[in-house]
Amino acid sequence: MGNAGPIDEYVASMRHALRGPGGARRDLLTEARDSLLDAAEAYEGEGLPRDEAERLAVADFGTVPEVAPGFQGELTVSQGRRTAALLFLSVPLIAFMWAVIWRIFPESPHVAEIKPVWFGPLARTVDLLQLGVGVIGGLALLALGRGARLVRRPALVTRGLGLFVWIQTPLIAVMGLTLAAAAQGPVGFSGYLPGVAVSLISYALAGWMLYSAAHCLRCTRAVRALSAMDRERSLSR
Repeated sequence: MGNAGPIDEYVASMRHALRGPGGARRDLLTEARDSLLDAAEAYEGEGLPRDEAERLAVADFGTVPEVAPGFQGELTVSQGRRTAALLFLSVPLIAFMWAVIWRIFPESPHVAEIKPVWFGPLARTVDLLQLGVGVIGGLALLALGRGARLVRRPALVTRGLGLFVWIQTPLIAVMGLTLAAAAQGPVGFSGYLPGVAVSLISYALAGWMLYSAAHCLRCTRAVRALSAMDRERSLSR
């Protein structure tokens, strides 16, 4: 950074302040840098030295505490949309894969004939929770997409989505394991390669959901932190 000009230093500071999807963040920073370079070239055309032209361009653009909250808000919405799309698409995919597996499973899907009284209600609860994941993903995708103009605080939608995933994913996993243990079956499934493959895909998708949800929470924390810094800066004037 020793030879970096004011614009490069500004963009580096902005990059350090922002959290969000890598592609979306790069696009925002590229747009900001292009705008700054255009402004600097205009000042240069008026006869100013390059270094001074870049400093004036940065001053006109606004300080990092002033500009970063708006950029972070866009990145937070982008992360929320990605997570919502993942939920909306993965739930039907997982349900379809398991429906196919149970149709082609060659062994008898034997389970314990005598099950606890709570088995049925718990199984229905798991089904409803899984359905709810897809529904909430679809609603969040709509709210952060076409309905974004109607949502006053989209960061809250993104944060709520992240919290929801981190609560329901472990909960469904525990419930599923409890049902499997109570049913004592199906016999032979642990050695059935297609079933093992679908299980691994399901685990991978669940891990991806948790990872994406964690980034939702990280982005919303960054929104709050940057907004607080901007308020403190405004009050100190």
